Amino acid sequence: MSEQAVTIPDEPLASIINGLRDAWIGLVIGLAALALLFHTEIAVAIRTWIDSTAYNHCFLVIPIAGFLIWDRRFSLLGLTAAPLPLAALLALPLGAAWLAAERLGIMEGRQLVAISMLEVLFLALLGWRLWRAVSGPLLYLYFLVPFGEFLTPKLQDITTWFIRHGVDLLGIPAYIDGYIIDIPEGSFYVAEACAGLRFLIASIAFGVLYSLLMYRSPLRRIIFVAVSIIMPIIANGFRALGIVWLGHLLGSAEAASADHILYGWIFFSIVILLLIALGLPFRQDIEPEQAPSLSAEEDTPDRNASRHGLLAGLAVAIVAAFGPMVALSLNRASAAPEVVLKPLDLAPACANTGAPTMLVSALSQAIIQHAICGGIPMTVQIEVFSRRSTAAPINAERRHLTHPAAAEDVSEAPLNAPGGNYLRPWRVVRANDPSFVGAAGLWIDGEPTPPGMMMRLRMARTSVFGGSFAPVLVVMTPAVDWSRIDMRQKQKLEQQIAVLLESHPEIGEQIRAIAQQAR
Repeated sequence: MSEQAVTIPDEPLASIINGLRDAWIGLVIGLAALALLFHTEIAVAIRTWIDSTAYNHCFLVIPIAGFLIWDRRFSLLGLTAAPLPLAALLALPLGAAWLAAERLGIMEGRQLVAISMLEVLFLALLGWRLWRAVSGPLLYLYFLVPFGEFLTPKLQDITTWFIRHGVDLLGIPAYIDGYIIDIPEGSFYVAEACAGLRFLIASIAFGVLYSLLMYRSPLRRIIFVAVSIIMPIIANGFRALGIVWLGHLLGSAEAASADHILYGWIFFSIVILLLIALGLPFRQDIEPEQAPSLSAEEDTPDRNASRHGLLAGLAVAIVAAFGPMVALSLNRASAAPEVVLKPLDLAPACANTGAPTMLVSALSQAIIQHAICGGIPMTVQIEVFSRRSTAAPINAERRHLTHPAAAEDVSEAPLNAPGGNYLRPWRVVRANDPSFVGAAGLWIDGEPTPPGMMMRLRMARTSVFGGSFAPVLVVMTPAVDWSRIDMRQKQKLEQQIAVLLESHPEIGEQIRAIAQQAR
C-alpha cells in the first residue's frame, strides 16, 4: 500500500509570502502612487500625531496591524493572492468623495478617503478571499486618521452635565455658566482638553484591538467595542466631577485641578483594566481563526495572476488620480487676487497709529492696521482671498490668527454687543492658557457668513463656478501683553471689541467694497 506524500509548510510566514508573489509588484506601484497623490493628507496626519496628545497612539497603528496579521498567520496557510483589477472601479466614487471633501475644506474627509483608497488597493491585489481573511488588521488602519475632533463640544456638554447633576447630589453649592463651574472654593473650566476626547479615541483603538485578538464572534466584537465607547465617556464625567469634589474638600479649586491631566491618565488606566476584566470571561482567542472556505472556482489557480496583479496596481493608481487631478486644475485659478487694500475707517472711535503693513502670499493679500480704540491698542488684519478659493486656506489662516500656539482650551461663540444684539458675522475666540481674546468675521460672496457647513458649501460652489465677490477675512485683536491679562481684564477687552464693532455697522459695507473690487 503506497502512501501519498502531503506537503505541509513548516513556516507559515514563508507560505504567506509565497502566496503574495503575484501581487508585490502591483503593491509597490500602488503604494508609491497613493503616497504621491495623497502626500498632503499624510503630512497633515503625521503633524497632528506629533502635536496632539489625543493622537499620539497613531504611531502604533501600523505595527499593531502588522502584529494582527502575524497573529492570523496559521489561518492564512494555503491562501494566495487572486488579483481583481476590476475592483479598481471602487476608487471612482471614492475619488468623487475626496474631491467633495477637498472643495469643502474637510481634511479628515480627505484622509478617510485616502485610507479607503488603500483598502481598495489591497482588495484589488489580494482578491476577495485573502482580503477578507486579513480584513480586521487592514481595517484597523483607519485609526491612522486623526478623526473625531468635531466631537469635542458635545463631549464638553456631557462632562458639564455630569458635573451639574453631581454637585447637586453631593450638596456642593455651584453656579454653572456654560463650561465655567464656580464653587465657593474657586472656579473650574471644562476645557477642550478636559472633554475626554483623547481617552475616548485611545479607548476605541484599544477596544477594537482587544476584540480582534480575543473574540471570533462578530457580535461579541461589536458589543465590546460599544462598551469601549460608552465607558470612557461616563468615566470622564465622573473624573471631572471628582476634581470639583476634591477642590471642595481641599478648599482650593486650583490645588485640585493642578494635576488633573495626571488624574486623567490614572483614571483612564483603571478604565482599561476594567474593560479587560469585563471582556476576559467571554474570550474566544483559544479558538483558531478560520480562513474563508474555497469555492470550486476560487480553488483553481490563476495562471495570469502576475499580470493581473500588475494591472490591478496600475488601475488603482490611475483611477485614484481622478480627484487630485481635477482639484489641481481648479486650484490653478485660485491665485492671490489683485486688489488695492486700504485700512478700515474706524473713526472717531479709533485713531490709526503708524503705517499699515502689507502682506502678499500665493493665495491672499492682506493689510495689517494698527489703531488705538478707547485707550486700547488694536490690530486689525483684512485678508482677501481668490474668488475661487476653498474653505481650507481661509479656515487655516483664521485659526492661525486667533488660536495661540500650544493652546488646547480655545472656544468660540457669537460676539454679542453689550445690549445683547448678535453682531453678525463676528465670532469671539477665547483661550485661557495662554490667555487670549479676539474677534473674527468672514464675508463670502459679499455676505457676512458665520463659520460652519453652510460657509463651506458656499465656498465649494464659488471655487468651482466662480463668484462676484472675493472672500474676505477680518480679525481684530487687542495688541496687549497677554501674560499679564487676567480673566476680568480679558472680559473688558472683549466688551471693548463688541462696542467698537457695534458703533461701526458700516464696516460691512467697507468690506463688501473690498470684496467686489478684488480680481
